[in-house]
Amino acid sequence: MKKLSEWNELSRRQWDKSAKSWDEHSVSRWDKGSRKDIIPFIEKHVSKNSRIADIGCGSGYGSYKLLRAGYNVIGTDISDEMIRIAKEKIGTEIPFVHADISNLDSIEDGQLDAAMVINVIEWTEIPFVALEELKRVLKSEGQLCIGILGPTAGPRNHQFDRVYGEKVLMNTMMPWEFSKMALQSGWSLVDEFGVYKKEVNKKEIETYSTLLKQAMSFMWVFMLKKN
Repeated sequence: MKKLSEWNELSRRQWDKSAKSWDEHSVSRWDKGSRKDIIPFIEKHVSKNSRIADIGCGSGYGSYKLLRAGYNVIGTDISDEMIRIAKEKIGTEIPFVHADISNLDSIEDGQLDAAMVINVIEWTEIPFVALEELKRVLKSEGQLCIGILGPTAGPRNHQFDRVYGEKVLMNTMMPWEFSKMALQSGWSLVDEFGVYKKEVNKKEIETYSTLLKQAMSFMWVFMLKKN
């Protein structure tokens, strides 16, 4: 992997420190928490046996669920410690590679049928660069399942110190900003859904516009197609 930018090197260190804590909660997030509907969403749109990369795979449980759902999976993460844990827990069934989403140099042009990218692009310095790199590694009409943290997500607290002029490692991009960027840069929207905190009245929110739904979301999940 090429040398990381200062931002991404700091991000790598932060996720190395957080890897153990992340892994302890990963199974519950994917099985019954905020990520429980993502694999079924992918199954709805991406054919089985497709080659799919879990970009920002963390300790690998999401990659494992993709494998069990019938996909040909590779996992990448910027954190060496996350990759170490993934290899230790999952074994050799899935190749796990240390890689930066803004520079996926281990993946050739047009190699992937699909990619799953959940709460990763928010941690990049320039989201557009990461989105263009995802476009590079996908085949024509390849599909991208990408989750963007909404305003109510706890990790958004990482942005707060910016109001004092301090550096933060989480960009301020919101779901509606990502959507606009994606459509302007040539992607097509296939499908989308919101993830909300338990206090949100699901029946009432269905009457809201997409923008208002996103404003109340914990996470917004898009399925995009590369044109």
